[in-house]
Amino acid sequence: MMSALVKPDKGDVLVDGSSAVKNPAEVRGKIGFLTSELKLEEFFTPNYLFHFFSELHGVDPATATARKQDLFDKFGITQFAEVKVGNLSTGMKQKVSLVISIVHNPDIIIFDEPTNGLDVLTAKVVTDFLLELKGQGKTIVVSTHIFSLIEKICDRVGIIIDGEMAVCDTLENLTVEKPLEEKFFDIFAERAGENYEK
Repeated sequence: MMSALVKPDKGDVLVDGSSAVKNPAEVRGKIGFLTSELKLEEFFTPNYLFHFFSELHGVDPATATARKQDLFDKFGITQFAEVKVGNLSTGMKQKVSLVISIVHNPDIIIFDEPTNGLDVLTAKVVTDFLLELKGQGKTIVVSTHIFSLIEKICDRVGIIIDGEMAVCDTLENLTVEKPLEEKFFDIFAERAGENYEK
């Protein structure tokens, strides 16, 4: 719903003041969105896809070429630029997907399991990149079950259990007494107990 791909049953989502219900195209132009549910067309190459999505977002060719060079070099995609996506490893597909999701250099980025399927070294590259984006002042929303990633990059944490926001607070407040993973299981057990009593 935040990415304006699914309409809410009721209500609205405002992204930087734009309505995801009334102005979905405007919202999509403001955000970068990466999810494992969205698959790249396997017949095309990273090179082609980057320029295709850059054009969709209205990025001028010179800017797109410079940005592609920077991101492809950063994620080790350059040597695979003309390899069809269908022939890439799972990790490389994930990196290409990440890069394509931010072709337009958005200020708001939504990542669903950004390190999913990556080896430990590539996961570090992605994590470091998220920290770099954070340092640039971008707003990053990350959905993940990897607590160490949350503790490394997040300022605020929302814990969703059974489709409801159980807790939303600063990372600092949530981890005063114990690590985030332990805190999560405490909250989960407490919620389970409440549901059992009901």
